[in-house]
Amino acid sequence: MDNNDKVILEEPVSDFWNVWYSELHNQEVGLSIKIKKMLYSGESEFQRIDVLDSCYFGKMLILYGSIMITEKDEFIYHEMITHVPMFTHPDVRNALIIGGGDGGTLRELIKHQSIKKITQVEIDKKVIEVSKKYFPEVAKEFDNPKVKLVYEDGAEFIKKTEEKYDLIIIDSSDPVGPAISLFSKSFYSYCFNALNDDGILTAQTESPFFNKNEVRKIYKNLKDIFPIVKMYLAYVPTYPSSLWSFALCSKKYDPVEDFDNNRYKNLNLKTNYYNCDIHKACFSLPNFVKELL
Repeated sequence: MDNNDKVILEEPVSDFWNVWYSELHNQEVGLSIKIKKMLYSGESEFQRIDVLDSCYFGKMLILYGSIMITEKDEFIYHEMITHVPMFTHPDVRNALIIGGGDGGTLRELIKHQSIKKITQVEIDKKVIEVSKKYFPEVAKEFDNPKVKLVYEDGAEFIKKTEEKYDLIIIDSSDPVGPAISLFSKSFYSYCFNALNDDGILTAQTESPFFNKNEVRKIYKNLKDIFPIVKMYLAYVPTYPSSLWSFALCSKKYDPVEDFDNNRYKNLNLKTNYYNCDIHKACFSLPNFVKELL
């Protein structure tokens, strides 16, 4: 933290003030959440970072004015971006996370004892610092000895890495600001080259309801590169439309046909959203989503 960081509204906001945080999904629709207090507000080299304490969703991490996680529903996103590929690939030993500065994806990966090494590349060191302070249960694995933290632009890192990974997870923010490059076709090509011959890539791919044009472009780029590309869905209450999409891109394994049910049962994984039924069902898409693809 530096002198530019601000912590304000340390006392809860009185009901008299009726303070709300609103995030617009477009010029006509948005989400409003009642706020008790602001815990932190500051700017890094790359973006504005805020932590708000809300009445219903608990603490919220907000980057550039958009909700990244809340205490109440973060488990959904992090479990789905992590365990779906982990139970598709038979033996992930070496994994790469690009983004994910809140630490939730890392927390879920660490639950798999088979993993020997995790490299996490995050462009904004301050996001990790803020997450460790205000979201310790989410960011609790950054000091795990299996983890190597790299503070760098993920798009630049993937261009020059000589390492090969079994799994790459692109846990990016929206395609604005420093994350724009993480949605380009050239970036996906570099990721393909950095995967082993049976490697898997997963990425968050925005709302198929509010971000139709972006979704079409993302999946066109991915299908030009990977032989297997499947969208899957999860319901995250604080994300636009609550219906959120992910891409599973594979060189070899199909996420439904190659799902390892026995390994899932034997691991006795502690989750709140993901399970074997969800794994299979999340690839069943509504017709309006199929039309996008």
